[in-house]
Amino acid sequence: MNLTIRLATIADVPTILGIYAAALDNNGVLSVEKAQKIFIQQSLYPDYHVFLAEIDNVAVGTFALLVMENMAHMGTPSAVVEDVGVLPGLQGKGIGKEMMKYALEYAKEKGCYKMSLSSNLRREQAHRFYESLGFKKHGFSFLMELT
Repeated sequence: MNLTIRLATIADVPTILGIYAAALDNNGVLSVEKAQKIFIQQSLYPDYHVFLAEIDNVAVGTFALLVMENMAHMGTPSAVVEDVGVLPGLQGKGIGKEMMKYALEYAKEKGCYKMSLSSNLRREQAHRFYESLGFKKHGFSFLMELT
């Protein structure tokens, strides 16, 4: 398997939406135009990126990674991973593992003291996956619906 991971570009937005539809959002995704506007906004953040995992130049997975500067923790930054998705037919083949390995290395290079993520309580298979990589349950995640 010739897996590569690269920064996504605005031209990749339709592909990213396809992965979200198949792996995360049960086919309910934004329009390409709206997603491209959001992609442009995200690109204005100092260190927020969307990445694509590809096998032989065909997109098979994606994730977003934010590195945040902190005033706490003696100014040491932290990283947050979001929107991790691998095409369903390719899950369990090490693609997600390689994506998270890449994200961890990126966060380490940026001097982060931790990398965190959240996962819906219903996603038990995803929880087992993250735990298999060494992620540990830490504290509680709280949510208040605003819409």
